[in-house]
Amino acid sequence: MIGIYLCDDEEDVRHQIQTALEWKIFSENYDMKVVCSSSGAGELLAAAQDGGRGIYFLDVELKDEEWDGFLLGQELRRRDPHGTLVYITSYGDLAWRTFKYHLEAFDYIVKEPEQIGVSAARCLEEIYCRLLSQRKAPAEMFTLRTREIVRHIPLQDILFFETASTPHHVVLHTSNSRIDFLGSLSELEEQLGSRFIRTHRAYLVAADKIDAVDFKQNKLWAGGRVCLISRAGKSKLHSKTKGNP
Repeated sequence: MIGIYLCDDEEDVRHQIQTALEWKIFSENYDMKVVCSSSGAGELLAAAQDGGRGIYFLDVELKDEEWDGFLLGQELRRRDPHGTLVYITSYGDLAWRTFKYHLEAFDYIVKEPEQIGVSAARCLEEIYCRLLSQRKAPAEMFTLRTREIVRHIPLQDILFFETASTPHHVVLHTSNSRIDFLGSLSELEEQLGSRFIRTHRAYLVAADKIDAVDFKQNKLWAGGRVCLISRAGKSKLHSKTKGNP
């Protein structure tokens, strides 16, 4: 069962959203439950502290000395990297602020008295459809942390990992990004298994992304990028080729 957590300091707004969500869950028989409906961040965090993948409806303009909706979202994202954030706001466009706080919000619900419950129910339906789709065809993700930001990168997008110039750091390469994070190639090699090949002490390459290999020059190309090959790497590549004609 997926827990739903609601935080808004306006009692009427909170009541409308909770009622709409609970009716939607009942009428559609969703495997969900409103676990917490609170006016304060502290109560919500206490209810959500056991972890798990949750859905969070958060008021942006909380009247709280310590928390606003974005800081609360940051903390929830830290605890529950796969959770779904929905923001409740009096303003129409807050996407730039979620970007500033490195938050991926699913949707924004504007506080329109006659529409807020309808909007919340529709939003929950869209979340349910997305979760159902992910269960049918789950995308395997690689999760990493850069400072306080948790990122989820589809494994199929990764070309290779490379040791960084900073000690104990690794660089992840995709076709359009380069992400530096704390880690080691040895740990990644063990974690990711046979789909990645340690071609060199400084490179761990996705086997299905290798475009060409030049054993004489000790190089290979993955997604158009050059990676190095060591003597041990050559042996692994030859074994991979023999095992997959």
